Parts: sequence; structure tokens; C-alpha cells
Amino acid sequence: MHVTQDGQGQPVFLLLHGFSGSVRWFDAVTPLLAEHGRVLRVDLRGHGRTGGHTGLDAISQAADVLGVLDSLGIDEVIVVGHSYGADVALALGRRVSRLVIIGQAPDYSCATFPAGNGLLAAPVLGPLLHRFAPRAAVRRAVSYAFAPGFAFDPVLLHDHATTSPAVARAVIVDRRRKLARRPLDQQVRELGVPTLVILGKHDRFYPWAPTAARYRAAGARVEIVDSGHSPQVEQPAKIVDLVLSLQANYSE
Repeated sequence: MHVTQDGQGQPVFLLLHGFSGSVRWFDAVTPLLAEHGRVLRVDLRGHGRTGGHTGLDAISQAADVLGVLDSLGIDEVIVVGHSYGADVALALGRRVSRLVIIGQAPDYSCATFPAGNGLLAAPVLGPLLHRFAPRAAVRRAVSYAFAPGFAFDPVLLHDHATTSPAVARAVIVDRRRKLARRPLDQQVRELGVPTLVILGKHDRFYPWAPTAARYRAAGARVEIVDSGHSPQVEQPAKIVDLVLSLQANYSE
């Protein structure tokens, strides 16, 4: 897996991006967190510089990430998972000392996706749409991950091209079924570590109110920020403050 490291010492922050993302989606928060410890970022399987077309489910992704931690001699991490990265974060199990979920609902029961989103998971049509989508269409799709009108860095458009077409089915179809059986709020309760959930009040994928209620019922602390689905890009300083507050509140 492609790994980047910044900062040093303890604690170790592990940052996991979402569907069609890469380490770039944490560019703004990384230098701020690196002032307080060691920051690891990985491109998940099927994404960025890691690539690949198999092993795309959360359990397999987590196994790869655990291999990275083992190779670096890291036993315990504070994990920050954005969107699909939250699934992978929870699948790391005992290696997680504290958990931060960004912009992800427990399941798809209240989700709203862009028109035609499901076509990306079609066996033949999906890869064709992925390969030949006009840049304007890609920009519109990526913009859905932010609050309306937010001017995101165009470099993030490159992550669409480097994402395997197979990831769409893994996230849009297979993940929906898995979360219906075992939603993330249930997994949070089972993991039993201090958990912070950060939601954007302008998230166009998941409405914040029902999402917040479910995570609070599972024992998580929930914070609502003035952003869309990707507050670590839109409000990086605020997100770092919240992550550090989780560390401070549960320090011995």
C-alpha cells in the first residue's frame, strides 16, 4: 500500500480516505496533526498509488492496513476514517485506541446519491462510464462531496481516474448489503473505544440529524460542523481541534 508519514512520536494518527479518494483528502489536516504526533496516511486498495482491483471490502482493506502497522512496529493508533474509510477503521479492531468517523452514516437507510450513481456499479456500463466520463461530469460528481458552492482543489479530480472501476460495486452495492446487516453504529457499540463522529450540516449524502441520533444512542460523541460531506477538506483546523479534543478528554 502507498503510505505517507509526517511528524513523529506519540500518538500515532492513522487517516483513512473514502470512496474514490486518496491521501490527498487529508492534505490540509496532516501538517496540523503532525505538530502533535505521527501521522500515517494510506491509499486504500483500488485507490491512488496503491491500485488493484480485488480485496476492496472493508475487512480485506483493514487486513492490508494492519500489515502496514505491523511493518512499522505500531501497536495502537487513533484512527480517523472519512466516509468509506470509517468502515475500514472499525475493522481494525483492537489496534484502535480512539476512533473518529467523518461524514458517514451507519448505513444507507437515509442516503441520497447523485442521479445515475448506481450505473457506476453495472458490470459493463460502469467501467465504461468510469473511463470515458467527461471532466465536467467528474467535477459535478466530486462536488457532491462538499457543501454547495465550495471551491475544492481540482487536484482531487485526479483521484477519480486512479480509482479502480471495481470499487464502485464494492461500495455502492456490496457495502449497502453489509451495512444493512451490521450497521456502523452497532459496530461502534461493539468496539467500545472512545468515539467521535463529525458530521457536516450540509452533507448531501447523509442527513446529519438522524445520523447523529443513531451514533449518540451507540455511545459516541457527535459534533456538527458547517460543511458538507468532507469537513476535513472544508474545515481542516476545526477538524484537527476536535480530533485533539478526543485525545485530551480520554488521556490518562
